[in-house]
Order: sequence, then structure tokens, then C-alpha cells
Amino acid sequence: MRFLFFISTLSFLLTGSSAFLSNNKQSTKQSTTYNGIGRTQISYYASTLDSAQLEKTVQAVDKLKRVLNREYVSFFDPMQREYYSDGVSFDDPMTSLSGVDAYQNNVDMLASRTLLGKFLFQDGGIVLHSVTGGEVQPDGRISDIITRWTLRVTVKVLPWQPTARFSGISVYEVSPGGSEGVVVDHQTDYWDSINIQQGGDYAKVDKSIAVKDFLNQLKPENGNAAAAGVEMPYQLLRRGNDYEVRRYPAYNAATIPYDRRDEGYDLLATITKGIEPLTPAIMQVPNDSSQKTMSWPLNFAPPGSSSPPPIPKSVAETAQQPMWKDCHVGTIPSKVIAVGSFADASVAPVVRKADARLRESLKRDGITVSDDSDSVKFAQYDAIFTLGKRRGEVWIELEDGAHPWSE
Repeated sequence: MRFLFFISTLSFLLTGSSAFLSNNKQSTKQSTTYNGIGRTQISYYASTLDSAQLEKTVQAVDKLKRVLNREYVSFFDPMQREYYSDGVSFDDPMTSLSGVDAYQNNVDMLASRTLLGKFLFQDGGIVLHSVTGGEVQPDGRISDIITRWTLRVTVKVLPWQPTARFSGISVYEVSPGGSEGVVVDHQTDYWDSINIQQGGDYAKVDKSIAVKDFLNQLKPENGNAAAAGVEMPYQLLRRGNDYEVRRYPAYNAATIPYDRRDEGYDLLATITKGIEPLTPAIMQVPNDSSQKTMSWPLNFAPPGSSSPPPIPKSVAETAQQPMWKDCHVGTIPSKVIAVGSFADASVAPVVRKADARLRESLKRDGITVSDDSDSVKFAQYDAIFTLGKRRGEVWIELEDGAHPWSE
């Protein structure tokens, strides 16, 4: 009953019917397809500006972009209201509202700074990946400012306290004016999971699709197989439609060739005896008759560092023994990885089908990958002989420049 009450309440709130989220004024902006590049808004009608006016507008836009960066880092605490017009309007896949007070209340609720927010949510946070756009034209027109982000929020009102995650872009329409020289007039949010169209453009969808996407993340996870160890951390860059994109830190790993996976596990367990390797185990299987390899992550670079700690002494010494001449222990650099999941046993037909499906999904969403490769890489999180729903993934490394998260 508690869950049903929550679902009905949350659906009521997030469709824009609640005074907590909206004053019921719908945006009159025309719905358009957005390609994420930044269209120029005719927000300031004038002939060519003189150099002083132009430079002043450029500086104001640059400052606004820095303000947005600070607001994302602090989860809009405080929200710098002087950069938003009094009638600022907001649209995301579930919510439409207008007015700076409603705008701020919406953010404060997600951040658990309102009474309702404290009841519903906890651990809300947003990671900003980039701020682009905002170019000022000679006649004063300003192109959209685009932020790319990942948002998380834990629903505390449910007994199992699920965490919902969203990634996407926000498109800010801005114009000269206000006390700071430029103001936000409208913001449109798009989610990577539902708004990306064929080829990578963003477009609005029916609110019911968004509500379903959110509620699906709140279901309890039952019957999962036990994980084999502590999971290696990563930064979620995109929660897409049937795939994720992650940035993994640099890490040290022990890698061996293997024929049978159970034998590979036994060998790596011997090499890493005395320490607690991380999950997942990462396998690379060539398409030809070349040797398969299995890797176990050992440790990883902490936040703010580009290098992992030293390789554990016991592992380094073991790997130098003649009997382990085929074992390689070394550092894997930080990489951006596209990930597709599967729940069946990690046998060849299942893995290759998942790999092909992931490549199709990436191509559909405008991320460049080859149609195939000379090998398949997959990850296994649970012990090799285990009961319950398994967690397996196929991994595809994304090249710099082929995706929007290049550093």
C-alpha cells in the first residue's frame, strides 16, 4: 500500500499537476528537434553592435556559463536568481513550469531542501560534464548554452530506497538584460534514455514515456546473484536506451591467457592471493584462434589522480616467478566505455549477440563505432558458478572524438 500511495502521489506531482512543482502555466515555446549543437536564438533585435557592447555581452555570457558550472557543483545551493528572468520557463520530460519561484522550488525539492523533498528524496546530486554554446553574433544574437550532465536521486520513501539516474542535456535560451547583462529565459531538458532520436538528435516525447522510465528505475531488484567482490568505481556519463556510457579511472590489473574460464579464475586467484581483487573480471575473446585473456582489476586511481597506487607487492613478486611468465601485471589507462548488459550465462552466442546489439544502439544514437571488431570484450560480476540472476556486460571502448565526453 505504501508503494502504491507513493506511485500515485509521485505521478500526480511529476505530471505538473502539483503546486509544489508548477503553477500550471504551460510553456508556449514551440516543440522542436534539437541536435545539441546550439541554434542561435533571435533574442536581441539590433543592427551590428559596437565593439564595446559586443564585448560586454560576451563577458556576461562567459560569466553566466561559470555561474551554471557553480550551480551544478553545488546542486543549485544557492541558485543565483539574478541570472534568471522573472518569467523563466522550464520543460523537462515530466515537468513544465514557469516563474523563477517555481523553478527554484523544483530544484530544491530534488535536493531535499523542501518539506516534500525531505520526505521523498535523499542523496540527490548532479555531475556536470560540459558547458558549451553561448556564442554572441555581431548583431547581439546569442546561441543556446548547452550543459551535459548526469543526475542521481535516491527515493527514501520506499523501503528498498532505489536510486534513479538520468543523463542528458539542458538547453538554455538566453538574452541580454537583467542586472548581470544576460538572463536565462527558458530551459529545456532532454534525457538520453528517451529523447535521443535516430542519429543522435534530441526531441520531446510524451510525458507518459518519461514517467514510465522513472518508475521502472524504482522497482526492487530481487534474485540477483551475489557479486564476487567490490565493484570498481566509474563515472556514469550516459544512461541511454538499453546501454550505458561510463568513464573508468586508470587501474592496475593482472591479466592471463586462458582456455577455460574456471581455470582462469583459479590462476588469477592464486596470483592475487592475500589481496581483494575488484570486480568485474574482464575477458577478451578474439574472433580468430588467438589466445583469450582474463583480467582482474587490483586497484584504481583515486579521484583527482590520473595514476593508480603502486601494484601490490605480493602480486608483483608472484608475477615475476618463472611459472607465471604468461601473466602480465600493468596499468590500464582511463577509458570511456560503452556498456550493454545481459543476464544469461556468458557463453559465446549470448555475448556476441549482446555485442552486436550494443553496436546497433550506439550507431542509432549517433556514437561512432565499427560494425564489428577483431575481438569481443565482456565483464562478469558474479562468481563463475553461482545461482540467481547473473550480471554480465559487453564493453566497447570509445575513441576520443567519437563521443561528446572527450576531456
